[in-house]
Amino acid sequence: MTRFRLTIEYDGGPFVGWQRQDNGLSIQQVLEEAVLATVQETTMVYGAGRTDAGVHALGQVAHVDIEKAIEPNRLMAALNFHMKPNPVAVIGCEIADDDFHARFSAVGRAYLYRIVNRRAPLVIDRGHAWHLGSELDAGAMHEAAQRLLGRHDFTSFRASLCQAQSPVKTLDRLDVMRQGEEIQIIAEARSFLHHQVRNMVGTLRLVGEGKWSADDVTRALEAHDRSASGPTAPPDGLYLTRVVY
Repeated sequence: MTRFRLTIEYDGGPFVGWQRQDNGLSIQQVLEEAVLATVQETTMVYGAGRTDAGVHALGQVAHVDIEKAIEPNRLMAALNFHMKPNPVAVIGCEIADDDFHARFSAVGRAYLYRIVNRRAPLVIDRGHAWHLGSELDAGAMHEAAQRLLGRHDFTSFRASLCQAQSPVKTLDRLDVMRQGEEIQIIAEARSFLHHQVRNMVGTLRLVGEGKWSADDVTRALEAHDRSASGPTAPPDGLYLTRVVY
């Protein structure tokens, strides 16, 4: 039995999310069916992050155990062949130690959220960014974002169906920067609560529009109440970019 570590890129738009579900096609299912077609083995592919429906990945990491002897490059090519035409690609494949676990061995995760801030509708980036037509103050958003750094109870930014045992997380980075008409928000932590990044982005949007101040963000954090923070940003703009081991 050989454990393979896979690095995966995907467009989350057509899927119900990473995790296999009964109500539609998942990225996990696409990968597991590709493994079956490649080596004729029924396996489970374990991912580092259970991204939601519509959320994308540039650097998702997963692992899978395979009995058949196969070289990593050959496995990667075969998986990519069998996943067509689904928008999923294995962009890296290597043999891992037996105790490596894509989810539980991870010590950090990084996400990117893209906002296209212009009046004209999206064409190329439709489904891959949040389109906001009103002018946003990225500097004010970045200043407010710094209020969320560190170890906190993030109940105010946690989805009601979140299954995490504790709402306490340590947010290592939350940067907001403008590049032309695009605003990028980078979030880094060991792990995140369900919808935490999208809820933080939705709250920072209120700051960018001038409706909230940085002090309002602090008050929302300290309220420990989901209704005290902003709306949930759509999944379109969210990307899992990197998993750290």
